[in-house]
Amino acid sequence: MRTPLFGHVGTARPGDLFASRLDLSLRGQHRPPRAGVCATVAHGAESIILADQYEDDEIHDDYFWYAGHGGRDGQTGRQVADQDFNHRNRALARSQETGRPVRVFRRIDAAGAAWQFRYEGLWRVVAHEYVAGRSGYHVYRFRLEPWLVLL
Repeated sequence: MRTPLFGHVGTARPGDLFASRLDLSLRGQHRPPRAGVCATVAHGAESIILADQYEDDEIHDDYFWYAGHGGRDGQTGRQVADQDFNHRNRALARSQETGRPVRVFRRIDAAGAAWQFRYEGLWRVVAHEYVAGRSGYHVYRFRLEPWLVLL
């Protein structure tokens, strides 16, 4: 198991584009080629992907609510069951406790490609809740805000 990497990786900076999930994985930016959360329960989340596929995500300019992991149908992507406090959701909650930065990548439409991933920079988990989602099933939601170094 690799040691978790928090903060920027290499020379990547906000606004940088990556061609695919595989590209992100090979460059060590977001290691899992499919999962939306790269994390361990012990250390927290290193990185997440905003794929604009989750009905309970809520994106604003200066913060966003990220829907937790689980309860979705693998074929349709619809929420079909309550989420549990699985290892990815526990890891995101751990990030709230530690205050460590989380790298955020967002899937975007790109000319000439199905999509690309844009590095949104470093964010921090400041809150989480377990609420009834839009489909009526309970989901974990994690509020992230820009990560700032206070001097």
